[in-house]
Amino acid sequence: MLRRALRLGLGRGPLSRGLGTHRGGSTLDQNGKLSEIKKKIQSVLPGGAWNPLYNTSHLPPEHSDVVIVGGGVIGLSVAYWLKRLEKPRGAIRVLVVERDHTYSRASTVLSVGGIRQQFSVPENIQLSLFSIEFLRNINEYLAVVDDPPLDIQFNPAGYLLLASEKGAAVMESNVKVQRQEGAKVCLMSPEQLRNKFPWINTEGVALASYGMEHEGWFDPWCLLQGLRRKVQSMGVLFCHGEVTRFVSSSSHAETTSGEEVTLKRIHEVHVKIDRSLEYQPVECAIVINAAGAWSGQIAELAGVGKGPPGTLQGTKLPVELRKRYVYFWNCPQGPGLETPFVIDASGAYFRREGLGNNYLGGCSPTEEEEPDPGNLEVDHDFFQDKVWPPLAQRVPAFETLKVRNAWAGYYDYNTFDQNGVVGPHPLVVNMYFATGFSGHGLQQAPAVGRAVAEMVLDGHFQTINLSPFLFNRFYLGVKVQEHNII
Repeated sequence: MLRRALRLGLGRGPLSRGLGTHRGGSTLDQNGKLSEIKKKIQSVLPGGAWNPLYNTSHLPPEHSDVVIVGGGVIGLSVAYWLKRLEKPRGAIRVLVVERDHTYSRASTVLSVGGIRQQFSVPENIQLSLFSIEFLRNINEYLAVVDDPPLDIQFNPAGYLLLASEKGAAVMESNVKVQRQEGAKVCLMSPEQLRNKFPWINTEGVALASYGMEHEGWFDPWCLLQGLRRKVQSMGVLFCHGEVTRFVSSSSHAETTSGEEVTLKRIHEVHVKIDRSLEYQPVECAIVINAAGAWSGQIAELAGVGKGPPGTLQGTKLPVELRKRYVYFWNCPQGPGLETPFVIDASGAYFRREGLGNNYLGGCSPTEEEEPDPGNLEVDHDFFQDKVWPPLAQRVPAFETLKVRNAWAGYYDYNTFDQNGVVGPHPLVVNMYFATGFSGHGLQQAPAVGRAVAEMVLDGHFQTINLSPFLFNRFYLGVKVQEHNII
């Protein structure tokens, strides 16, 4: 009966808990009292310049309605939509906790910045269609008074996916779904492919799909900084620190079949301050787990997956750290300005970077080839052995390319089905997920942020129904079968 109830979505209605925290007193009241105490102490001490009270301005607030763990593009998008959709304005206090304030290890800024609608699952297509509308009208959403407009440098060159004879039928089926969802995608034969892109060797290609609009790439750093600037102007608070503990309470409930489950509610988030031994407990009503590649660890801190195997209590969040390489090369005779984002049937991919015959590309490793995620060192042999050969076979000009640079970044890799996890946990009732996108989080972030905000504020998805991406599917064993994972 528990499985049946989860399929039906029982026990999760519009939030009736409210967004207020338990212990009263606004921060303004506390600051006022603190100021009075300082004045009284200073009035009886010789010399007015000495401040005997400890400065706490670097600490997060003691109370926040919503704590978002992770300040990358997903977490910032959630913060933006919470503030944009709140009623009345200023009703919700939002705190974003990010441990890497330089974003040097952030998946967002280490990605190649692509956006496409060429997926096989309708929800993924809808997410990217929403996001491209957001990106193409970004200053209508993220403009800040007296600040310069954002330029995300969107290059609408499209995506070109190549299929072998073995994958042609699946590609045809995928394109049918994409068109039904409103994406502008065409199929191309090898002859049509050679006519449009004469630099491609079509040997081994049976079919290609080409995005005619709303696909290409953009500047991830600009989106990240634009979201951050905007949410700060909307009153969102930031803290450079690491979440190390959750304080929660438990209660027991019975399903209609008489099965007992334990429900948990988080009351406090403990934040360890960056480069310090200090920590600050933050009382809260809602926690958003948008910690990307580290979201599995955050879920464990909240007790997710700590139960008997095979039970809902024992079902873990299957998101882990995976390292991916991006290589930057120059090729004077390479494809020109009309070059789309190309994904070969082998899995190797590339796109142009700028105007000087420079390119970015890479390839996801097999399970057996997965590199050690403990560092961000680059394996240059992987390019020589796995990336260059299929690219040079597909684009003969790449035989003479020269690698100029390379870096590694992290995927928040969902080992269950490589799709996002969006929405509440069924047992840790005030933890919501926005993670596990396995390389597609950047392009889907604007839409995912809105979906999570809708679930928090209204108790259900409104703009796009993302029920297939709920946590429950891990317990039920129901995979979201996406064929176009890069």
